[in-house]
Amino acid sequence: MFSLFIFVSSAEPVVDFCVADFNYPVGPAGYPCKNSAKVTADDFVYSGLSVAGNMSNVFKLGLSSAIDLTFPALNGLGIGMIRADIGVGGVVPLHSHRVSEIIYVVDGTVTAGFMGSDNKAYYKTVKKGDVMVVPPSLYHFAVNVGNTPATLIASWNSANPGIHTVTTSLAANDLPTDVIQKTTLLDATQIEKLKKMFGGK
Repeated sequence: MFSLFIFVSSAEPVVDFCVADFNYPVGPAGYPCKNSAKVTADDFVYSGLSVAGNMSNVFKLGLSSAIDLTFPALNGLGIGMIRADIGVGGVVPLHSHRVSEIIYVVDGTVTAGFMGSDNKAYYKTVKKGDVMVVPPSLYHFAVNVGNTPATLIASWNSANPGIHTVTTSLAANDLPTDVIQKTTLLDATQIEKLKKMFGGK
């Protein structure tokens, strides 16, 4: 004789959608829902990825994202996207997210990859039509190695994946230079140069 137990996952949605209402603060599960009576078809359409981003910066990198902050209909759906336009010789600097990422090369040729937790590097030169996956939390990058601008479209399994960029984490802060020097073994002159470039103190 046995008993049959049926469990209902608490992760099952109880509403069709939850367009973010920015009148309230974000919580661990995302933003509260906008009143569904005020939601229209326009809430589910976003044109922010249709044009190239501004590449006039030190990385020659333009970014346009579709996350809950820019596309509120993504709130609670566990998906997000970004468009990266990389000028010739430009880079997507070393960074990480708390979730997985899949990258599709729309145009151009880039060398892209990530570092495992054992410090092994996995990288390859990829071209138009190729897809690369990056496991969660691992540092990854892309370098435009072609003769024309490159465009990538990436997708995450999160409406807000977070980002931790190594360069700005080191240089766009108010941590004293000597502390950064001791904890990274970088030269103080280089640290000061980076702080000046990225607005650190």
